[in-house]
Amino acid sequence: MDTNLHQHTRRGPRGPYRRHSIEFKRAIVEQSLQPGLSVSRLARRHDINANQIFAWRKAYREGRLEEAKFVPVVIHEAEVPGTNRVPDNVPPVASGRLIIECKEARLSVEGRPDAQALAQVLAVLLR
Repeated sequence: MDTNLHQHTRRGPRGPYRRHSIEFKRAIVEQSLQPGLSVSRLARRHDINANQIFAWRKAYREGRLEEAKFVPVVIHEAEVPGTNRVPDNVPPVASGRLIIECKEARLSVEGRPDAQALAQVLAVLLR
């Protein structure tokens, strides 16, 4: 005996995946965290699978539903003792260190990296 009182039409073939904005995902997660709210009903209301909401909740807890944030960078000029500026005959410093931590990855760059290679690595890291 079927206990489902509502008949649902079967969906056709799958179309392309839907892309939801981070703001939308955060809003759905925050609604789902309200006491007494049914995740199943929330999912049906927005035509989303309930498992998707649970995946978004996990990402939310792990901090992966945050907008990309940039921190201010301050560059100090190298100082030569006794003067306020670097003499013209001093070659540019060819060493330095940049550490970027994103998600579960840590990128450490030393020296003078190729700008194009660094841009490609950052593009992959920030996906």
